[in-house]
Amino acid sequence: MIGNISVVVLAKNNETTIQKTLQSLCEFDDVVVYDNGSHDKTIEIAKEFSNVNLVQGEFKGFGWTKNKAADFAKNDWILIIDSDEVIDAKLLQTLQTKQLDTQTVYILNFRAFYKNTEVKHCGWNNQKIKRLYNKTVTKYNDNDVHEDIITQDLQTELLEGNVLHYSYQSIEQFVNKANTYSTLFAQNNAGKKSSSPAKAFFNGAYSFIKTYFFKQGFRDGYVGLVIAYSHMVTNFYKYIKLYELNKELKDKKPGRH
Repeated sequence: MIGNISVVVLAKNNETTIQKTLQSLCEFDDVVVYDNGSHDKTIEIAKEFSNVNLVQGEFKGFGWTKNKAADFAKNDWILIIDSDEVIDAKLLQTLQTKQLDTQTVYILNFRAFYKNTEVKHCGWNNQKIKRLYNKTVTKYNDNDVHEDIITQDLQTELLEGNVLHYSYQSIEQFVNKANTYSTLFAQNNAGKKSSSPAKAFFNGAYSFIKTYFFKQGFRDGYVGLVIAYSHMVTNFYKYIKLYELNKELKDKKPGRH
């Protein structure tokens, strides 16, 4: 068993993927599953694993919530794995043998899948993301979305092995995620960033062109088209929701009727 690293898993309604996630983490002595409101079989599945510490708490954006979940970990070393991700055998071997340095934040390589089809383009392939850190030295920033581990005055290092990311199991999940992320973005930037209907339109259009053509999403077939369109929709709604929120804030200022 790996006794020096605690794995932290955020979960909500992930019954289709969390079992594979937790099976890949069976060699870890301490796995914190922080559930924020599941109403499917996610909690029931998590309880089947003897190394899982199930915590039920609230969600206040991804940065805050990951830091909160890490508070329940037994160890100082925290590995963040989402409830739709699986660590492969090579990464597991690396984590079993690696001598960790407290002044280093470790980066993992990601391979992305739609259902069971690997997405090799669209900017999804071989992403490098910081996921392993010592909580006595650093933590996540408080961003609601696009949260990141703070690395000021610290080193970073890429580990051998991969995380297999089964991010979407249906078109409906693309739609739901676009809505959730765009709302969080707008709420997080209201009054800070400017927006307009034109900005929303052109950001969405450029996002589709970049994903489908520049990042060669067309080579992933219909999956590439779905991803590119989803990126377009997400970016359009991010900026149109921000425009509406800014307009509401402006209308509420004293002296306006």
